[in-house]
Amino acid sequence: MTASPQFRRRLERPPADPMTLFARWFADARENEPSDPNAMTLASATPAGQPSARIVLLKDWNPAGEFRFYTNAQSRKGRELQKNTGAALLFHWKSLRRQIRIEGRAKLLSPQDADAYFATRPRGAQTGAWASAQSRPLADGLETLRRRVAETEARFAGGEVPRPPHWRGYSLRARRIEFWNEGAHRLHERVEYRRSAAGWRWTRLYP
Repeated sequence: MTASPQFRRRLERPPADPMTLFARWFADARENEPSDPNAMTLASATPAGQPSARIVLLKDWNPAGEFRFYTNAQSRKGRELQKNTGAALLFHWKSLRRQIRIEGRAKLLSPQDADAYFATRPRGAQTGAWASAQSRPLADGLETLRRRVAETEARFAGGEVPRPPHWRGYSLRARRIEFWNEGAHRLHERVEYRRSAAGWRWTRLYP
């Protein structure tokens, strides 16, 4: 798929606030990206600096530069974020020929926030959150997982499925945001924003 020329226009004068530009690009992605426009790579690391990355879904964001996602706090990413809050996000919208890189610190959201979002999930996703020991070895094959799912469905049959205590929400507060716009001959446009006590400052980067 070739991106429409409107998505490859230059950033002649970036706005002072990166979230203004994020809102514009995210709206473009939601309207034009064919699959999961809110999908983002989440990179975390151990205290020793060993990184790992996976795809998660952005569930909310705000003008303060905070990005929310939800996961099993006992998973690998959850355990890493508990010990090393430094993390990074990457949106890659291939159809639009755009990327956004975000770096910052992640923190747990309140149990009330997690409860509110968990209640909106499909029931199968709710029972799956109880059944899956995410990131742990599944030694006995998929039949074990199927049995755990069936047991969970029976446990909560006829009633609401509460949020598992280990299923939590996270908010990453951005310190750095970079917007990448594809250019001809690999002369891509890169605009970097950094947060300081005085607010956001932006600069252009060589491709």
